Amino acid sequence: MATLIVKGPDGSEREVALVKRITSVGRDVENDVPVADPGLPATALHIHFDGRDYNAAAHERADMTVNGKRRTAWRLAPGDRIRVAATELFFDPAPRSVVTARPQSGQRLLALETLVRFSERLLGATDLARLLDELMDALLEVTQADKGFLILLEDGEMSVRAARNVARETIEGAVDRVSDSIIARVVQTRRPIVVADALHDREWSGSSSVVNLKLCSVMCAPLMQKGDVFGVIYLGNDNVVSLFDEKALEALTVFAAQASLLVQNAILLDGLRRENLTLKEAVSSKQYGDLIGAGASMREVYRRIEKVAATDISVLVSGETGTGKEVVAREIHRRSGRANGPFVAVNCGAIPESLLESELFGHVKGAFTGAVATRMGKFQAAHGGTLFLDEIGDMPLALQVKILRALQERAVTKVGDTRPEPVDLRVVAATNRVLEEEIKKGTFREDLYYRLNVVAIQLPPLRDRGEDTLVLGKYFLQKYGKEFGAKVRGFTPSALVAMRKYAWPGNIRELENRVKKAVVLADRALVSAEDLDLRPEILEPILPLAQAKEEFQKRYINEVLERNAGNRTKTAKDLGVDPRTIFRHLEKLEAERRGQPPPPDEGEAP
Repeated sequence: MATLIVKGPDGSEREVALVKRITSVGRDVENDVPVADPGLPATALHIHFDGRDYNAAAHERADMTVNGKRRTAWRLAPGDRIRVAATELFFDPAPRSVVTARPQSGQRLLALETLVRFSERLLGATDLARLLDELMDALLEVTQADKGFLILLEDGEMSVRAARNVARETIEGAVDRVSDSIIARVVQTRRPIVVADALHDREWSGSSSVVNLKLCSVMCAPLMQKGDVFGVIYLGNDNVVSLFDEKALEALTVFAAQASLLVQNAILLDGLRRENLTLKEAVSSKQYGDLIGAGASMREVYRRIEKVAATDISVLVSGETGTGKEVVAREIHRRSGRANGPFVAVNCGAIPESLLESELFGHVKGAFTGAVATRMGKFQAAHGGTLFLDEIGDMPLALQVKILRALQERAVTKVGDTRPEPVDLRVVAATNRVLEEEIKKGTFREDLYYRLNVVAIQLPPLRDRGEDTLVLGKYFLQKYGKEFGAKVRGFTPSALVAMRKYAWPGNIRELENRVKKAVVLADRALVSAEDLDLRPEILEPILPLAQAKEEFQKRYINEVLERNAGNRTKTAKDLGVDPRTIFRHLEKLEAERRGQPPPPDEGEAP
């Protein structure tokens, strides 16, 4: 075993036994021979033992001289003096101290030690490709191989994820330089193979790797997961003095058995990071403040918010329960000139009618039984900011008059008081009712409606938002996975299908609650349709195309009739059909209402 005498710039001297196939020298502490010389590159040179000779090669533009002459590479001879920067290295092919050869059990121990170091770095790694390269570099050191390939089987195809040589360089075009036949044998038998003398082996001498890489010796071991082969480690030597044997195969087998789990974890973690990054990018590209979505209907919502936020006009937000009306109101407030003021929300449908006036306008001491102190209301609390009146359609008629007066006069009077108090605020109201119909019923004041509905924002139900459902689902999955420390990372394909098909009557609020529960209760990394309680029987059935067309036509005619105040002739003209089509449509609706069979279709008149 040769020795390298290292003389540093400070005059210190030490001996290093060249026990490795490749020994690196440089300023970085990760080198095999670190030297505290500021003039050295991170890695200045390496010394490679090919089984017979020691060869020195410079790295990174290092100015290396051998015996006073500038060299980039040199086969070392006894007494050669290498100089890089202020560091001198003296080569002696004879050992200067007794070094005990590493027994085969020690080789196995080195393999395990290498895996332990790799697993410690696994969780903190951000670059999977570089990590697998370093794993292969370590394996080449353990097995004394010249070349190594980590190959994964993806959809029946070979994918070379790491291809390295003893100089720690990537081998280009690796997929065309390995032997399909050797890999196929390992995959089929699930057992490792060693071909000690590949050039003269009758069965394997013609394999592509032996020919293309001029390998004298080959080893290949499977990477296993739950009894199945998901990849192989493929090693080769191109020196006749370093042929693989059964002992080398034993070290590779130990390494591959333990590395299988680590490689799987590395791929899983890399997939998680990529998925999280993709999710963040998807959410970021489809996010408007706290609102998420990129469909045409949501883009119209964003456009209206952008237009009205900077003004002080009243806004009426309408939509089904759970569509995010309060989120819209908060977004309007956040983007307005009142953003530094308070945002006060009142649910008009959740407060008893007897207390609602006091809650909104406040009361003075003694105004009613239990009024032990003067208290300001929500209008006063929102002074300088925004007042959000949720479920305004549930407000009693008597109180609607007082709300209208407060908005007109911009002043409120506490219950039991006679002095009005000026208030400076902006009102955003929301409802899940159709206020035009409530006006017709006489349950909502028309003048208040027009005071509130200066600008209307209509929120679409979740069932009409297409792929936004999946984006929102993944957003909630990430949010609650992080909050609860859960290990879930995505949805199964069946869950995604179920989320698309389900009608979501509770809209975004229902989606959030279902995902939250699934994150807490799921036992696997992927949330299934069962975890979301989206059983097949609750999903919307797929209708035959003819029936779907009929259902759409029925709904569309009803919508146009409603817009035309029931005028059948105008509806027929707008739809471009004979008036008798509209009459037959109404006859069918009446028959359905009475539970009678529909009248016979006589066909549309020309």
